[in-house]
Amino acid sequence: MSVDLFDLSGRVAVVMGGTSGIGRALALALAETGANVVASGRREPLVKEVAGEIERLGRKSLGLTVDASSRASIDTLRDGVLSKLGRVDILLNAAGQTFRKPTHTVSEDEWARIMDVNVTGMLRACQSFYEPLAQSGRGRIINIASLTSYVGFFEVTAYATSKAAVLGLTRNLAVEWARQNINVNAIAPGVFRTELNAGLLDGTERGRELLLRTPMKRFGNVRELAGAAVLLASDAASFITGQCIAVDGGFLASGVNS
Repeated sequence: MSVDLFDLSGRVAVVMGGTSGIGRALALALAETGANVVASGRREPLVKEVAGEIERLGRKSLGLTVDASSRASIDTLRDGVLSKLGRVDILLNAAGQTFRKPTHTVSEDEWARIMDVNVTGMLRACQSFYEPLAQSGRGRIINIASLTSYVGFFEVTAYATSKAAVLGLTRNLAVEWARQNINVNAIAPGVFRTELNAGLLDGTERGRELLLRTPMKRFGNVRELAGAAVLLASDAASFITGQCIAVDGGFLASGVNS
């Protein structure tokens, strides 16, 4: 009998920042591949909306909100998932914020806020879900990184620094938690138009330059991230840890395009 290494049936996934954009698309992708998925965020109507979509796919879900800036809130989410679904096998960290501003005008409060959401919030989730992921025996953490984890973008220094830190967090947790059979990896999306970045892309010189630098000459569709997420969540990735997969239409490979 053949074994489908990508089948997630019976597993429980928690998606932080799972109610919009990339997080929502990946929550649905995990559900479509068999996982029971809790896609959480701060806005209760969106949390319940995505939970309904997951349940219509025939999977279990919960309409629990979470605030990534609060350890108590994340712990409450974890306890609710364990109480209702009994386990956690996959944690996908997709919560994030960005803004564009000349770096010399960025206040310390603005800097601290984006670090808290994009890096410290991710750490909080990893720490909170460490025990159930270790108990799973095949725990998976998938962190959403960025092209700015690797290259500089104009006037988004706070965001880029936070996303570079995501790679450091991913690699170090992978090394430290391998003994607990927790695989920790990341995905670096290329240019995917979402509500988070639409204002930076639509009809702007920045958007045109990004298309110029992308060999495929288009923005990605968030559904095109599903394959990488399912791979990293599955048994097919049993010997992959500490890595970051760029899903970017060739952006990071590109030098001269014409």
